Amino acid sequence: MSYLTEKMAYIKGLAEGLDIDETSKEGKLLKAIVEALEDTADEIYELADLQDEMQQQLDEVDEDLDDLESFVYEDVDEDYYDEDIDEYDDEEFGLECPNCHDMIYLDPETLEDCGDTVTCPSCKEEITLEFKDCDNCNK
Repeated sequence: MSYLTEKMAYIKGLAEGLDIDETSKEGKLLKAIVEALEDTADEIYELADLQDEMQQQLDEVDEDLDDLESFVYEDVDEDYYDEDIDEYDDEEFGLECPNCHDMIYLDPETLEDCGDTVTCPSCKEEITLEFKDCDNCNK
């Protein structure tokens, strides 16, 4: 911003150095132009200060939001969110492993083939399947 301030001081000095009669039409016009330029430079300087202040506040809000997200999501398994959820179609059955709490997705064919147990791909523990009120199952 100092460049604008310096430039404005230079223009004002040039105008004063011309020794123009301020009562003439040209003198009044030149004086009004220089004053308008000074006011404009002052407004720009104030806006830049306001923008800097707002940027600092925005940075603080961003840091607070990061802290809040860390607090809220600290217990969430991030590997779960890395998976592409859309890769599972509507006909798959989702099951949370009681040991490691990862999600296991089984299609209808796998459910028929696996019997009463399935092995968790993450922790390798065997999970017993219990079907209750199942309209489409033969178990």
